[in-house]
Amino acid sequence: MSNAQETRYARYPSLEGQIAFVSGGATGLGREFVEQLAAQGARVAFVDIAVDAGEALAAEIAERGHPAPLFLPCDVRDVPAVQEAIRRAGEELGPITVLVNNAANDTRHAVAEMDLALWDDAMAVNLRHHFFAAQAVVPMMRSAGRGSIINLGSISAHIDLTDLPGYITAKAGIEGLTRTLARELGPFGIRVNCIIPGWVMTERQLTHWVTPEAEASIERNQCLPHKLYPEDVARMLLWLAADDSRSCTAQLWVVDGGWM
Repeated sequence: MSNAQETRYARYPSLEGQIAFVSGGATGLGREFVEQLAAQGARVAFVDIAVDAGEALAAEIAERGHPAPLFLPCDVRDVPAVQEAIRRAGEELGPITVLVNNAANDTRHAVAEMDLALWDDAMAVNLRHHFFAAQAVVPMMRSAGRGSIINLGSISAHIDLTDLPGYITAKAGIEGLTRTLARELGPFGIRVNCIIPGWVMTERQLTHWVTPEAEASIERNQCLPHKLYPEDVARMLLWLAADDSRSCTAQLWVVDGGWM
């Protein structure tokens, strides 16, 4: 994120001093979320299995003069470790009021290749931690009298992609989880929303999946001609995290250039 981006787009005063927790925050979309939240003055804790990238990002943000993030190495498939990271973040930074459930893995597997271990792993890395992270932050959000939980879904659950049966099933499940959590937690002032990004040009996507054929599909299916980048999704996330969206919950927020 450049300095020009920081000054060109909206500032959310209600995010200053808030405590945010981001899973999968060292690279890709998660990295952008951590950067953007910190630039708004939020204190950010984030977890990832990419230790070198996480430590480097935390140092980089602190060098810019933003609140220094707390990076905690963690594999989101290990639910007790996720809950311990949330407990530690709350202890060191203060009660978490923004939770971003972002960590995921979209490695391709054909239907015939899927076995029980691959299926269970897809649910663990793409869906299960969303629920247990939300469960862990609820007491802090209830005490604070407010909270915003933002789950990351995927356009893949709505379009004609193949070789992603576990990932797509998990991402569809996140939409249902968002609805039920919003109903359960609304009485405590906790909002739960789901962002559905389109095909975002992260380093991983550009390296592994964005072929000339894929680019042709993007051009054919999006209403808008430009490619999507992490900052496009982050700007929606900031609004959902901030008090500006105080009456918005249980919704799917699509950032896909008009594909769906």
